[in-house]
Order: sequence, then C-alpha cells, then structure tokens
Amino acid sequence: MKRRLSAFILLVLCLLLVKTVAVAQIIDDSTKAIYGPKTVLLLYEQDVLEGRYAGKPIDTTLNNLHNERYWFNDTTFYQHLGNVGVAATPLFFQLPDKIGVRLGKNIFDRYAYNPQGMNYYDTRSPYTHLYYVQGGLGEQVFEALHTRNINPRWNIGAAYQVLSANHQFGPGAQRPSRARGMLDNQAIKVFSHYRSENERYDLFFNFTTMKVEQIETGGIDISSGDTSVLELYEEAPVYLSQASNEEARNNFHLTHVYRLAKENLKIYHTFDFYRQRNEYLDDAIPAALVDTVALNNAIRGRSYVYPRFIFSTGRTNEATAYKEIENTFGLRGNNQLSSYNAYVKLRNANIAYSAIDSIGTAANIADSVLAAGNVFQDTTRSGNFNQVFIGGDIRLFYKDLVELTGSAEYQLAGDYRIKGTARLGGAYATLQRVHYSPSRVESVMLSNHFDWNEPFKNIAVNRIGAGLHQKLGKRQHVKLDGHLTDVERWVYFDKDAVPVQASGNQRFWGASLAHKIFFGPVHFDNFVAYNNTDEANNIRLPEWLLESKAYIEGPLFKNALFLQFGVQGTYASEYYAYGYMPVTQQFFVQDEFATQGYPVLDVFLNANIKTVNVFLKMSHINYELSEPVYFVTPYYPGMRRSFVFGLTWRFFD
Repeated sequence: MKRRLSAFILLVLCLLLVKTVAVAQIIDDSTKAIYGPKTVLLLYEQDVLEGRYAGKPIDTTLNNLHNERYWFNDTTFYQHLGNVGVAATPLFFQLPDKIGVRLGKNIFDRYAYNPQGMNYYDTRSPYTHLYYVQGGLGEQVFEALHTRNINPRWNIGAAYQVLSANHQFGPGAQRPSRARGMLDNQAIKVFSHYRSENERYDLFFNFTTMKVEQIETGGIDISSGDTSVLELYEEAPVYLSQASNEEARNNFHLTHVYRLAKENLKIYHTFDFYRQRNEYLDDAIPAALVDTVALNNAIRGRSYVYPRFIFSTGRTNEATAYKEIENTFGLRGNNQLSSYNAYVKLRNANIAYSAIDSIGTAANIADSVLAAGNVFQDTTRSGNFNQVFIGGDIRLFYKDLVELTGSAEYQLAGDYRIKGTARLGGAYATLQRVHYSPSRVESVMLSNHFDWNEPFKNIAVNRIGAGLHQKLGKRQHVKLDGHLTDVERWVYFDKDAVPVQASGNQRFWGASLAHKIFFGPVHFDNFVAYNNTDEANNIRLPEWLLESKAYIEGPLFKNALFLQFGVQGTYASEYYAYGYMPVTQQFFVQDEFATQGYPVLDVFLNANIKTVNVFLKMSHINYELSEPVYFVTPYYPGMRRSFVFGLTWRFFD
C-alpha cells in the first residue's frame, strides 16, 4: 500500500511538472499572473473572536523548509523514537492547556490537525498546494490541500495528509523494501468559513480525523548483557516481533459568532465532539519474555515491556475508548484600549477500558473466570464525567507599547488555572498557576501487563517567567526567555512505567535565547536553551540544547531563482531521557540509559522557482565520524545519514 501510494504521488508530481513546463513555454515573460500568494489569505478563528477580520497572506518563504520539525503540525522540540511520525513527547516541560477530565494518550498529538487552531482561507481563485518529502531511508510526508471561495463570503476546503516510515533497526529493517514499513499515519481535514452579508455573523466549521498504526519493537534488546548490539541497526535484536499500537481520533468543531453591538458586544458558541480510541495488540508474545513464576495473581515477565501477564501469556489485545462533548457559551467585546471575554463551558466525557483473553489461559494465571475470547471490561474503572467550567480574560493595552492581560478558568469544585502578563515594548513578565487533576491514564489502567486505580491528588504548577523579544537595528532580532517553575504533587511514570505521585516539590529553572543576524546575503540563526533540574529528579530535560543554522541566500538568473544554501546543527547534552512504554503509550522516568551528548549536522539547499519551493538535504553528514550510533530515546537509535528531497507546489487557479 505504501509503495503504491509513493509511486502514485511521484507520478502526479511528474505530470504536474510537465504541465508547468509546457505552459511556461507558451506564456511569455511579460504575462502577469492575476492570482498569487497575495490573493490567498489565511484567517483564524481566534482573530475574528478578538476583532481582527483581515486575512494574512500565506507564507511562501524558504525558511526552515528543510527542518524536520517544520514538517509537522507542531514545530516545537520533541523527544521521539528516532524516526518520522513516531511516538513523541515534548522535550521541554509544558503547562497543561486544558484542565478537567482528559485521556492522557498524546504520543501522536504533534502530527494531528488542531481543530481549535486551524487556519481557514479566503481566496479570490481556487487554491491548491501539494507538499511532499521523501527520505532515502524510507521516511515520507505528503499533504494535498484544496480550497476555494463559493462566493466572496464563503470558503470551503479539504486536505489529506500521509506520514510513513520504515524500520531502521531489528529484523523489520532486514525485510524487502516493500515490507519494511513501521508507521502508517493518514489524516483528513474538511473546513469552511462563512460570513454574512451584513458582516455581523461568522461561522467556522471543521472536521478532522487521523488514523495511525505504529509497529512496536520495544527497542533494542540488551537483556543478554551484550551492549554491543546497540550499534548493529539491522542486526540488532528487539523485544517484540508482532506488536502494534493503533490510534483513531476524530473531532467535529463548530464556532459561530454574532456581533450584537459591533465590537463592543459579541456572543459566541463553540461545539466540539471528540473521540479517540487506542488499541495495543501483540498476536505472538515471544516465549522468552514469559517467566514461569506466579506473582501477585499474575505470571512474571522477563522484560521491561511486559513486566507481568494478568490475562494471557500468548496474546495481548486491549483498548481504551474516550469520547467528549464540549459546549462553550460566551460574551466578548473589545475597543481601542481593552478587550474582555467571559464564558461557561460544559464538558461531558466517557471512558471505557477493555482487555481480551483470546486463548483461554487466564484461568491458569490468576483467579479469573474469563472464558476464551471474552472481552473483559471493569465497570468500576470505566465511567462518565460531567463538568462545568467558568472562565474569562481581560486585556488592557495602548497601541503596541503597553499591555496587561489576565485570564482564569475554574472547574466547579475542581481544577483551576490563572495567568497574568505585563508587557512594555518587547519586555514582558508573567505569573501563572495551574491546579489540575491527573489524566485518566495516570489514574486508571486495565491491561494484560499493567493494572492500577490510583486516587491521586491534584497537581499544582506555579511558574514565573520574564523575557525580551526585540528587534535590534535592521540586522538583528533577539528572543530572550526565562522561567522558574515549581510543581507540587507531581504525577509521573517511574522506572517500572507505573504512575506515582512525588512527595516533594519539583523545582527547576531555565532560560533560552533565539538570535538572528545577517550581513548582506549571509545569515546566522541560533537557538540555545539551558535547564537546571537539580531539584527536579522526576522531570527530565537536557541541560543544554542548541540549534544553529548558517546559510547564504540570494537570487539568481535575473530573480527567476532564489536559493538558500547552508548547514544546520542540533545538539542536546547528555541526560537520562525518558524511556518509552509501548503498552500504555507513555514516556517514563529511567536511570539506566543516558542518551549521549551528540551533534547532528545537516547540509541543505532550499530553492524557490515561481510557485515551487524545493529543498535538497544531506542529513546527519557526521554519521560515524565520532560515534557509531546515537540515541534520542533509550534503546531507539536516531536516523543515519540519508538524502532527503522535498517540495511545496502551489497552484493559484
């Protein structure tokens, strides 16, 4: 399937290239295009809510076209399993943006379309873009988007996205090329924006869906005690041979806004229906992972992946299903000096856990009465949640010079969050506190290998932050940020990959500097972050993270071609990165494997030719120069040297 899709994509791109060249031969250089980037505008729901109705032109620059972080819907730094599209967790500590009940299985969040932050379009002509990345080791990203205005006030559109990757280590990497796939991620979004003729009513709608299948290996198996296998890649042994994680999610999002008294008073309503199902399946549990000793009404396991067997020693098939309906009703208003927002939010959620005893061995393992093939659901852990929130925010400002903002949300008899920010020019200071309940996965688990039901107390996070975002003259731009964070009653997954609540506070601080400067065609972009976690043993961050880019850019052939040529390096200092537990889809604290401090260097060439942006990149050019292998996550090696090609092709008619 993956090979056929790749061939189809390449065929379509070739046909389009032939068509473009043919058209270019017919149209002379004096012909002017009527439609282009300035006639395709981006519009965001939040902008309209805050009184900004003018769209923004689409970005056609070459900046970061080659950078892997910018191939996905979330461009922040992540710890992942060393390949495109695989399970990932934010590299830096993030405060929750959502309080109240939530599932807590987020390993594929960065690849999913964001219903609340989706960009809508306003186009004067039909607009299409094709985005394609192909790596020499099998990594692939593809998106096709089409949107058009039905009339000047109504736009519709849709997009289709594919992420795929091949095995890089273990037996899966030894298979024929057509059978090496270890990831298949397909997503769709459909969206529409409508504005009434009198411009008093706006309607935003989108539907998103994503389905992911990730083959799980458990990482390189070093249970034999031979650590040299960490360097073998294709010849390396792995823990699992038939395991996979599947996730299916979809979201229906609707927001409509009505201006009662121009911008002084607007009413709005937002409706979200969200559904997510996660399933873990292993049809052939290796016998080497099963011990013969009974322990705590279960069979002991021989690996960190399967620490015990509760229902079956031959097969694991378990699922978590989560549904959520949320309605928000609010009032907003703004003028030249202030804005406000007040709302009531109603959230109804349901969660169900299930495990399958497929071969009838459960009766021999524990005091279970499960019959072969039955689905076991513990009704005391499944449940419904009905929650009410009240919240709002206020903003006082004078032009772009001074700004004071405050926001708060309170779940009745439960969680809350408060944040205040003061800004003077480019300097700012912020203070926030979030008091929130653990996720459902942190509190409850039903699995063939894990079993918990923990009444954890609420977590509280206090953070003080300050910074400066400032342009210095005509050549430089600086972003300096710092924070001090204190976490009370932190819930984390320990070395056994089970949740625990820390008894003491977790305190850490950090700072980051992003600096850009150019001298004519020569550009230097640098980012450095420092984190001190001496008083936060259960929060894992690299002490130093650096990303530096140096490149030359400029036009060629009478401005017909614009190029960027340069080198980029990324470095994270040595630290005990989180381990990954495939059964629960969680990253956990471990102290046995330190990911080494290692720089990854890429050489890239980005080019713009009319409506096409192209990049060529030789990634990890320093492979094997200093160390034979590097790790992003324990037991999951990073990508080796490979040639990567990518393009963005835009059509404005």
